[in-house]
Amino acid sequence: MTGHVRLDAADAHGIARLTIAHPGKLNALDTTMWRELRAHAEALQASAARAVIVQGEGGTFVAGGDIEEFPAFRFQADTLAHFHEEIVAPALWALLALEVPLVAQIDGACIGGGLEIACCCDLRIAGQGSRFGVPIAKLGFPMAPAEIEIVARVVGETVLRELLLEARVLGADEALRRGLLTRVVPDAEVAAEALASARQIARLSPQAMRLNKRALRQFAHREQASHRAEREPHYAYAPSDEHREGLAAFNEKRPAVFR
Repeated sequence: MTGHVRLDAADAHGIARLTIAHPGKLNALDTTMWRELRAHAEALQASAARAVIVQGEGGTFVAGGDIEEFPAFRFQADTLAHFHEEIVAPALWALLALEVPLVAQIDGACIGGGLEIACCCDLRIAGQGSRFGVPIAKLGFPMAPAEIEIVARVVGETVLRELLLEARVLGADEALRRGLLTRVVPDAEVAAEALASARQIARLSPQAMRLNKRALRQFAHREQASHRAEREPHYAYAPSDEHREGLAAFNEKRPAVFR
């Protein structure tokens, strides 16, 4: 089945829901879903929503990208750069630009692109059984520069180095101790806790929320982010043997062998 990202209009409390769904793939994001995510984020900017809950469907948040589609574009530097610079990064930037508070309701896997989306949210409320990481080195490729900038602002450089260089996946309690999360609750209470948080936000001044988010965004961007021209050489790894081996091994359901 194909994946999709659904935006449900604000309810009587002013709470909208952004739901990421890809049945059978733990909500892994394909190219179309990234585009839908960006479009919905841009639509929310002009909406009357007072808070948005960002969630995955079916008991998991997002388990990363849809790796089955990767071989179609990842092995040439220009198409690889286009994917990260023109599809993924703009979707994440659209979430970051939102002046409506975002509450991530995190169940199960929050991996790769899922962690990137969670890091664009203002609050991250997770279940005890959730897990967090970016183990893409196992697939033979690194994290894109613009995405590193986004995630590092939340998790910190020390933790991000650990996640990237050791391909570690953290449990919820450790992620909370490391500062990745706002709160951890029993798995059965995640939805209720996220809703309670969103309702608390919705009761407060929308103007204060907008101004707080603007000030926080200015603080986060006080150092100039890198420009695309500086990031472009990163994608030269596209045709490499390691990149091809990592993705082939995943799709063939076997361990990767990096020689």
